[in-house]
Amino acid sequence: MDYKEIEADVKNILSEYRFTHSIGVAKKAVELAKIYGVDEEIAKKTGIAHDVAKEMTNEEMQKYAILNNIEIDEIESAKPSLLHGKIGADIASKKYGFTQDMVNAIKWHTTGRKNMSMLEKIIYVADKTEENRNGIRFDLEKSKELSKQNIDETLIFLMNESINYKIKNNGLIHPKTIEARNDLLLKCTKIK
Repeated sequence: MDYKEIEADVKNILSEYRFTHSIGVAKKAVELAKIYGVDEEIAKKTGIAHDVAKEMTNEEMQKYAILNNIEIDEIESAKPSLLHGKIGADIASKKYGFTQDMVNAIKWHTTGRKNMSMLEKIIYVADKTEENRNGIRFDLEKSKELSKQNIDETLIFLMNESINYKIKNNGLIHPKTIEARNDLLLKCTKIK
């Protein structure tokens, strides 16, 4: 499918608020793709589709996951909204014909994971730093500036902020986020 077809489909599925966010992610993904040498059209398509399952109810997500043999881990069982990445990836694969890298970028855009591809990193960062975000959980301006200079340092910063926010609010931290952060730290040799 071309971008306009995907955008129209996503617009029919999501609320105006979530669609505006998705447009912002697509725009930011293109900006980052230019900097980090990723195909801009692929980044744009992945960005617009990343939250296609976000507004499903918890019950709908659990039912979809079971019907489509999507593994639900312990944290996702406790917080089913985390499943929107895995479900969105499944939808993008089946409905839009996305490549495995695009599917993975959607699948891991919330938690991150060890050994992220550049497209996965771009969608993760774009989701957190697009122009419509309010920066309540972290320093949005710092992350936007950092994203133009070093995407791995941006990921570490965003993951640190997310983990700190969840700790302060007694929230669950997905193990994939910890694995992703540690992997990035090991590769960036910023271990303290």
